Amino acid sequence: MAAALSAAGPRSIRRWPLALAAVLLAVGGVFAAAEVMGWPWLAAPLQQTLSETLGRRVRIADGPGFQLRLVGGLRVKSSHVEIDAPPWSAEPHLLRADELALELRYIDLWRARRGQGLRVESLSAAHLDAHLERLADGRVSWPAGPAPGAARAALPAFGRLQLGQGSLTYHDVPLAIDVKARVSWTGADSPEAQTHGRPLSGVLRVDANGQVRRLPLKLELIASGVVPAGLAPIGPVPLSMKASIGRAQLVFAGTAADVLHMDGLAGRYELKGPSLAAVGDLVGVTLPTTAAFQTQGTVQRDAESWRVVVDAATVGASRLDGAFVYDRGGRVPLLSGRLGGARLLLADLGPVVGTTPAATAAPLAAGAASAPVSLPASTRGSGKVLPNRTFDLPALRAMDANVLIDIDSVDLNTSLLEPLRPLRTHLLLGGGVLTLRNLDARTAQGRLSGELALDGRESTALWRADLRWSDVRLERWIRQERANAAPPFVSGRLNGRATLTGQGRSTAEILGSLKGQVRTDLRGGSVSHLAVEAAGIDVAQSLGVLLRGDDALPVTCAVADLVAERGALRASTLVIDTSDSTVWITGALSLADETLDLRAVVSPKDFSPLALRTPLRVRGSFARPQVSLEKSALGRKVASALLLGLINPLAALVPLLDPGDADSAARGASGCRALMERSGAARARG
Repeated sequence: MAAALSAAGPRSIRRWPLALAAVLLAVGGVFAAAEVMGWPWLAAPLQQTLSETLGRRVRIADGPGFQLRLVGGLRVKSSHVEIDAPPWSAEPHLLRADELALELRYIDLWRARRGQGLRVESLSAAHLDAHLERLADGRVSWPAGPAPGAARAALPAFGRLQLGQGSLTYHDVPLAIDVKARVSWTGADSPEAQTHGRPLSGVLRVDANGQVRRLPLKLELIASGVVPAGLAPIGPVPLSMKASIGRAQLVFAGTAADVLHMDGLAGRYELKGPSLAAVGDLVGVTLPTTAAFQTQGTVQRDAESWRVVVDAATVGASRLDGAFVYDRGGRVPLLSGRLGGARLLLADLGPVVGTTPAATAAPLAAGAASAPVSLPASTRGSGKVLPNRTFDLPALRAMDANVLIDIDSVDLNTSLLEPLRPLRTHLLLGGGVLTLRNLDARTAQGRLSGELALDGRESTALWRADLRWSDVRLERWIRQERANAAPPFVSGRLNGRATLTGQGRSTAEILGSLKGQVRTDLRGGSVSHLAVEAAGIDVAQSLGVLLRGDDALPVTCAVADLVAERGALRASTLVIDTSDSTVWITGALSLADETLDLRAVVSPKDFSPLALRTPLRVRGSFARPQVSLEKSALGRKVASALLLGLINPLAALVPLLDPGDADSAARGASGCRALMERSGAARARG
């Protein structure tokens, strides 16, 4: 009997693998059969599982209208699916779909359960209706898992999407978005698809209306050749788009490799509106506040970057062009490229330095439909002239920039000064610091060079300037049109340097805190003879000049050395020496309160029989300067003339006789020349 048991043992051990294989085969057969049948009995458990996973009640049609596939991911087909809106929402549902085909990867479901946001691998439906909301406290209506944080703000991501007809409403309080959109996909056998002249899989159309940041939005997008979900792409498909946001309008015609995500976008665009800043805010790019603009060119989008070529741009009366790359792949977006053009008016970029552009009162180019924008006016009190519009410092920290600038002509927004022709510089923006390096501008046969920087890392901007100018012809730079071919009031080659720093939240505040030094001198110049005599109140010689006609007095020396402290520019030295007189100017002008108090003293080198020579005072505000004579000195001369006139009328002329002061003038001229020599040596050292 033991022998029999020992013989049966090995045979029973050998049967276990066969039995196990049979069980596995049976289970596999049942699973395969269930997979083929579509697991109809799992509709209710799946509904419960999805409800728990997504945090929303899910209803799935059961019976013949339901199919489930588990191999390779969760794939569901249902004649009807509905996901409830959260209890706090007034919307009828979050999502409702008819003839739905949904594909979810298990890894995506696991991530969604951990609060990383939901990704849908594939979604197709004959009809879909979705309502998405985000409240001011950060709550979102779409499934985002239980964990708070950035994932709660993320919209569901889609791999492939196909819709017969669809509608979407999106209400986002933090972003001030309230949009309703209709989406449709028409098959290749439809008349609409056939009009494009080649076999296409279908036409996707999106029509959206609503508001973005309280600006009205209207969008129409048509993409031809869109393939159904799950099929291989057929390459870039034709895409056209028309959009208006507020008064900004965009027209695009081109192609896209992925219409859903706008990947591989390439084509031509036309864009116009009331200000570049409004467009930049909407797309996340820091652009300056400008006058009304209109631009056209080409655009191309890769995975993380946009490439834009501006063939022609009209900003107010400015005419510009350029080519730029906007890269979002780094920690901070980077804008790089070049900006050029035939003409730039500072008035069109006025708000960048705190003013309201004059060009905003002018319409766009012919044919433009947009009206000009009204920009906030300065809040300064009456009589103030310096721009005081607050800088948008956070915008400096929103991105970095590396742009080469080369513009043929820059108008300084005044008819008194000659434009810069050309202007070249290198604009760098990094970490909130804006710098204009290698500044090189030509004007009036002279040159302006140096560097400017604005540090916007803190709530108050820090500004610094190191500027040099050389051989600027004053008679050309300052336009001085005079009647009867009279010579200009001042001429010559102006040279100098300014090293200044300041801080503030506007141009006016920075100028009101200036600290540094400005030195300049005039070489090979001349001044109006009449102006010099009038400044000295020399009646006799002024009448003589008027009778024979004004002429130009050669300037043997002219130097200005100004020291800036707390916004006040004080003249430590300001002297003009001519063959006729030496003029000394003392005093200061305050950029902090926009006032000036200057005193000019003329030391004549010759005799005059009739002169009320007395110091000249210039006081008051920048908006309303007042010119007057120093009353004490003038009063003494007039009183002496009156008293002597009581004795003898001819004796009244004695106080008005001016023998001149050649020694004082000579000392002034000598000191002036010494200052000019030191100034020239300092410039030579750089």
